[in-house]
Amino acid sequence: MAPLETRSTVAVGGQPIYSTFVQFPVVCFTLTLLTDIAYWRTFNLMWQNFSSWLLFAGLVFGALAVIVGIIDFAVRPAIRASRPAWLHVIGSVVVLVLALLNSLVHAGDGWTAIVPWGLTLSVITVVVMIITDWLGRSMVYRHGAGVSHHA
Repeated sequence: MAPLETRSTVAVGGQPIYSTFVQFPVVCFTLTLLTDIAYWRTFNLMWQNFSSWLLFAGLVFGALAVIVGIIDFAVRPAIRASRPAWLHVIGSVVVLVLALLNSLVHAGDGWTAIVPWGLTLSVITVVVMIITDWLGRSMVYRHGAGVSHHA
Protein backbone atom coordinates (compact mmCIF):
# COMPACT_ATOMS: atom_id res chain seq x y z
CA MET A 1 0.00 0.00 0.00
CA ALA A 2 1.14 3.51 -0.69
CA PRO A 3 2.02 5.65 2.30
CA LEU A 4 -0.49 8.25 3.39
CA GLU A 5 0.31 11.96 3.44
CA THR A 6 2.53 11.74 6.46
CA ARG A 7 2.97 15.20 7.90
CA SER A 8 0.91 15.77 11.00
CA THR A 9 -1.12 18.97 11.03
CA VAL A 10 -0.61 19.45 14.77
CA ALA A 11 3.13 19.07 15.32
CA VAL A 12 6.04 20.75 17.07
CA GLY A 13 9.42 20.44 15.38
CA GLY A 14 7.98 17.86 12.99
CA GLN A 15 6.84 15.61 15.86
CA PRO A 16 3.08 14.95 16.11
CA ILE A 17 1.69 16.24 19.40
CA TYR A 18 -0.87 13.41 19.48
CA SER A 19 1.84 10.81 20.00
CA THR A 20 3.07 12.71 23.06
CA PHE A 21 -0.33 13.19 24.71
CA VAL A 22 -1.64 9.67 24.07
CA GLN A 23 1.02 8.04 26.24
CA PHE A 24 -0.36 9.58 29.44
CA PRO A 25 -3.87 8.07 29.36
CA VAL A 26 -2.41 4.69 28.36
CA VAL A 27 -0.23 4.67 31.47
CA CYS A 28 -2.89 6.18 33.76
CA PHE A 29 -5.69 3.79 32.72
CA THR A 30 -3.37 0.78 32.95
CA LEU A 31 -2.23 1.83 36.42
CA THR A 32 -5.89 2.36 37.39
CA LEU A 33 -6.50 -1.31 36.66
CA LEU A 34 -3.50 -2.26 38.81
CA THR A 35 -4.56 -0.03 41.71
CA ASP A 36 -8.11 -1.42 41.48
CA ILE A 37 -6.69 -4.92 41.78
CA ALA A 38 -4.54 -3.77 44.73
CA TYR A 39 -7.65 -2.38 46.45
CA TRP A 40 -9.63 -5.56 45.75
CA ARG A 41 -6.86 -7.66 47.32
CA THR A 42 -6.00 -5.39 50.31
CA PHE A 43 -9.14 -3.30 51.10
CA ASN A 44 -6.81 -0.31 51.63
CA LEU A 45 -8.63 2.94 50.67
CA MET A 46 -5.34 4.47 49.53
CA TRP A 47 -5.62 2.35 46.35
CA GLN A 48 -9.10 3.68 45.63
CA ASN A 49 -7.77 7.23 45.93
CA PHE A 50 -4.89 6.40 43.59
CA SER A 51 -7.37 4.99 41.08
CA SER A 52 -9.50 8.13 41.21
CA TRP A 53 -6.52 10.43 40.62
CA LEU A 54 -5.15 8.23 37.84
CA LEU A 55 -8.54 8.28 36.11
CA PHE A 56 -8.66 12.06 36.38
CA ALA A 57 -5.15 12.54 34.95
CA GLY A 58 -5.85 10.03 32.17
CA LEU A 59 -9.09 11.79 31.25
CA VAL A 60 -7.41 15.21 31.06
CA PHE A 61 -4.57 14.04 28.83
CA GLY A 62 -6.89 11.71 26.91
CA ALA A 63 -9.17 14.63 26.08
CA LEU A 64 -6.17 16.62 24.85
CA ALA A 65 -5.01 13.66 22.74
CA VAL A 66 -8.47 13.17 21.23
CA ILE A 67 -8.80 16.88 20.40
CA VAL A 68 -5.40 16.96 18.68
CA GLY A 69 -6.07 13.62 16.96
CA ILE A 70 -9.46 14.73 15.66
CA ILE A 71 -7.92 17.92 14.24
CA ASP A 72 -5.37 15.82 12.37
CA PHE A 73 -8.09 13.38 11.29
CA ALA A 74 -10.39 16.16 10.05
CA VAL A 75 -7.69 17.99 8.06
CA ARG A 76 -6.05 14.97 6.37
CA PRO A 77 -8.35 13.43 3.72
CA ALA A 78 -5.90 10.57 3.09
CA ILE A 79 -6.09 9.52 6.74
CA ARG A 80 -9.91 9.73 6.75
CA ALA A 81 -9.92 7.35 3.78
CA SER A 82 -8.20 4.68 5.88
CA ARG A 83 -10.51 2.22 7.69
CA PRO A 84 -8.09 1.69 10.62
CA ALA A 85 -8.08 5.47 11.18
CA TRP A 86 -11.85 5.51 11.65
CA LEU A 87 -11.69 2.55 14.03
CA HIS A 88 -8.84 4.22 15.92
CA VAL A 89 -10.77 7.47 16.35
CA ILE A 90 -13.95 5.68 17.43
CA GLY A 91 -11.98 3.43 19.77
CA SER A 92 -10.24 6.43 21.35
CA VAL A 93 -13.56 8.11 22.07
CA VAL A 94 -14.95 4.83 23.47
CA VAL A 95 -11.93 4.55 25.80
CA LEU A 96 -12.57 8.07 27.11
CA VAL A 97 -16.29 7.39 27.63
CA LEU A 98 -15.48 4.16 29.50
CA ALA A 99 -12.91 5.98 31.63
CA LEU A 100 -15.41 8.76 32.40
CA LEU A 101 -18.01 6.18 33.48
CA ASN A 102 -15.32 4.47 35.53
CA SER A 103 -14.45 7.78 37.18
CA LEU A 104 -18.10 8.26 38.15
CA VAL A 105 -18.21 4.74 39.61
CA HIS A 106 -14.97 5.40 41.51
CA ALA A 107 -16.55 8.50 43.07
CA GLY A 108 -18.49 6.17 45.39
CA ASP A 109 -17.34 5.01 48.78
CA GLY A 110 -15.09 2.07 49.50
CA TRP A 111 -15.79 -1.43 48.28
CA THR A 112 -18.77 -0.59 46.04
CA ALA A 113 -16.68 1.99 44.16
CA ILE A 114 -14.28 -0.68 42.99
CA VAL A 115 -15.91 -4.11 43.20
CA PRO A 116 -17.37 -5.22 40.90
CA TRP A 117 -18.11 -2.34 38.47
CA GLY A 118 -15.02 -0.18 38.91
CA LEU A 119 -12.73 -3.15 38.39
CA THR A 120 -14.83 -4.40 35.46
CA LEU A 121 -14.78 -0.98 33.76
CA SER A 122 -11.01 -0.77 34.30
CA VAL A 123 -10.50 -4.13 32.58
CA ILE A 124 -12.78 -3.20 29.66
CA THR A 125 -11.08 0.19 29.29
CA VAL A 126 -7.63 -1.39 29.11
CA VAL A 127 -8.77 -4.06 26.60
CA VAL A 128 -10.40 -1.46 24.31
CA MET A 129 -7.33 0.75 24.71
CA ILE A 130 -5.02 -2.08 23.60
CA ILE A 131 -7.17 -2.75 20.51
CA THR A 132 -7.31 0.96 19.69
CA ASP A 133 -3.55 1.31 20.11
CA TRP A 134 -3.01 -1.69 17.83
CA LEU A 135 -5.11 0.01 15.13
CA GLY A 136 -3.21 3.28 15.57
CA ARG A 137 0.14 1.56 15.27
CA SER A 138 -1.01 -0.29 12.15
CA MET A 139 -1.58 3.10 10.53
CA VAL A 140 2.02 4.05 11.29
CA TYR A 141 3.62 0.78 10.17
CA ARG A 142 1.40 -0.08 7.20
CA HIS A 143 0.56 3.39 5.89
CA GLY A 144 3.32 5.63 7.30
CA ALA A 145 0.87 7.98 9.04
CA GLY A 146 2.70 10.52 11.18
CA VAL A 147 6.12 9.49 9.84
CA SER A 148 8.45 12.11 8.37
CA HIS A 149 10.57 10.97 5.45
CA HIS A 150 13.82 12.92 5.28
CA ALA A 151 15.73 13.09 2.00
